[in-house]
Amino acid sequence: MAHVPAAERRPQLIKAAIAFMAREGVTAGSTRAIAAELGVAQATVHYIFGTKEGLYRAVMEQLTQDLIAQVERAAPTDAGFEQTVGALAAALWHTVREQPASHQLLTELSHFALRTPALNEALESHYRRVTEVTARLVSEAAERTGQPLAQPAETIARFFLAGFDGLTMQHLALPDEEAEHTCLQAFVSAVVAMAGGRLELVSVPAN
Repeated sequence: MAHVPAAERRPQLIKAAIAFMAREGVTAGSTRAIAAELGVAQATVHYIFGTKEGLYRAVMEQLTQDLIAQVERAAPTDAGFEQTVGALAAALWHTVREQPASHQLLTELSHFALRTPALNEALESHYRRVTEVTARLVSEAAERTGQPLAQPAETIARFFLAGFDGLTMQHLALPDEEAEHTCLQAFVSAVVAMAGGRLELVSVPAN
């Protein structure tokens, strides 16, 4: 068998790991199983990623990169603020409807990472990067449309992502197309209202 450089083999293994774990679940994703998925020796996986956690980190990074690319492609450059938020939510929701296995995998990996110290940094990096990109898109839309923001862009981004995570989990657990459409519309309206200062924020005790 011809030798394949590590730089070429790495993305192949990440793609194979995503396909396998999306199909079989995160806990089934051993280095042996991923190696078999691609038809290479298990030692190849360890040589390139070091450990199973190293492979998982690479998978999380790839899923994060893919999600960010989808969000950035969906961001309109000539729409109003409300239309921009709506377009971002609609584009993300389309990926949930069309690629539920990928979103389920990312959810499973996130929960797995919470209890795996070697993956804590990867999980933090995922949420940090997604939040930063969403906040940047919100800021750009506000500046382009002259929309003053009543809350910091990062706060709006975290609200947007938290709501979207909840809708995604509901879709994965209990899909209901009609209810989801209504909730998505209400969610976008809430984000826009929050950004414009029309959504009253209730004080929550610190303790």
